[in-house]
Amino acid sequence: MPNGTLREQQALIMIKYLVILLLLICSFSLASPAWAIVCHNYDGQKICILSIKRSAKKYWEYRAAVSVDGMKTPVEIYNCRAKFKVNKDGSLAQFTENSPGEMICSFFKK
Repeated sequence: MPNGTLREQQALIMIKYLVILLLLICSFSLASPAWAIVCHNYDGQKICILSIKRSAKKYWEYRAAVSVDGMKTPVEIYNCRAKFKVNKDGSLAQFTENSPGEMICSFFKK
């Protein structure tokens, strides 16, 4: 054999197969994040949750960015216990019927 013994060639082939197998396992084990947007129709309005994060300290609060009929809002704090939201400027607004706050709180009820 010009390039080494038969045993060396078999070892190289085995290493190639192991590398391919490891690459396949790694590619399937890496989970891609879910980028699904939750949308609901309320009274003719399309309300979508674009991003949401639950507060670790106050489990009844969510930081969320929503869109209403395609108009995106900045991240606001939704307080599901007292039924109000904290706007970007710090002002408070009570939830109205079929508002994004009602949707967020009803969607994530315990």
